[in-house]
Amino acid sequence: MKRRLYRGKDFKRAQNIADLREIARKRLPNFCFEYVDGGAEDEITLRRNRSVFEDMAFRPRTLVDVARRDQTVELFGRAMAAPFMIGPTGFSGLLARDGDLALARAAAAAGVPYVLSNASTMRLEEVVERAGGRVWMQLYLYRTREYAARLVERAEKTGVEALVVTTDSAIFGNREWDRRNYAKPLRLDVRNSLDVLRHPRWMADVLLPRGMPRFANLGDLLPPGQDSVRGAALAIAKELDPSLSWADIRWLRSLWPRRLIVKGVLSVQDAVLAADHGVDGIVLTNHGGRQLDGAISAMEILPEVAATVGHRLTVLVDGGFRRGADIVKAIALGAHAVLLGRATNYGLAAGGYPGVVHAIDILKTEIDRVLGLLGCPSVTQIDSHCIDWSRTNAAVMPAAAEALLRPNAA
Repeated sequence: MKRRLYRGKDFKRAQNIADLREIARKRLPNFCFEYVDGGAEDEITLRRNRSVFEDMAFRPRTLVDVARRDQTVELFGRAMAAPFMIGPTGFSGLLARDGDLALARAAAAAGVPYVLSNASTMRLEEVVERAGGRVWMQLYLYRTREYAARLVERAEKTGVEALVVTTDSAIFGNREWDRRNYAKPLRLDVRNSLDVLRHPRWMADVLLPRGMPRFANLGDLLPPGQDSVRGAALAIAKELDPSLSWADIRWLRSLWPRRLIVKGVLSVQDAVLAADHGVDGIVLTNHGGRQLDGAISAMEILPEVAATVGHRLTVLVDGGFRRGADIVKAIALGAHAVLLGRATNYGLAAGGYPGVVHAIDILKTEIDRVLGLLGCPSVTQIDSHCIDWSRTNAAVMPAAAEALLRPNAA
């Protein structure tokens, strides 16, 4: 009998994130799944984000007591129940009703932070009030800086723990596969319009009774009545600011009194600049392969960045994480934690809030198993000696591990 992934619709039967992806693909209209799953141009970066993990091999130890295993880590002085969090993904309400809230609630239940997207379909204040847990807020610095200032003020009043400013989208990536679904900008072609009708369960959940979700945190930026997908897209295209620079980070630092994280770093030089500008952390990322096609994976630069600035600021990483083993490899190379994007979105699309919980449980279970098989009872004991990777400079990896273990690093 030929091997194949689970092909049913019951997300509870998903054995891994790949199963959840397949369930999500069937439940969502094609244009929605393409929005979540696709990347820029030839999707070289998208594939690289996954293939990089195949080049890394574990070096397990044996005859180690692993009867008790602990994946708790500390981030910004507070414990996290696992070495990952849910990162910002825009327009989550397109995947399931109140998608942002479902993601936030699942993160809170799992004991990990949640980063609400700037392009969310629920207001920041509502998510914080109804979800509980540790909520962070993503911010794009548009041309209208007054919008950023107002959002910072809202985040502070709401009790948001950290602000995550995304810096790698001052120019939109070329997402050709996504655009092919439309006859005109954000107007579905006939084929995709008919495909929507083939997904009544999605229509009942997402479109009824309120219609297409709207952007709830962009109100101060958009013209009146333009918070629809089409209206917001046209307005945001004019608001992108290619002149964005480190001076803007300095300005934002002057406004925001809590943890400030720069998301969009993919070089050692920029990591050093981030530390010099007083931020508290960085996210190494290529934007999930959705911006510059042909860029390196964040994992490839992680060891050198961790060795250089890991003692000065918190180093986070995202891009291509589908297995608990992937997360353990990132910790081994010097990351303090991992941000999840598509992995939890697949769970959301497959089963709403319970689907996200299932995705998180899958990853936690995998991490627990990897720790036991590695002969490492605690994730805090994971270091570069657990990994064999020919692409990484042998002199850099021990330095990355040492940076990770310094108590003031996180």
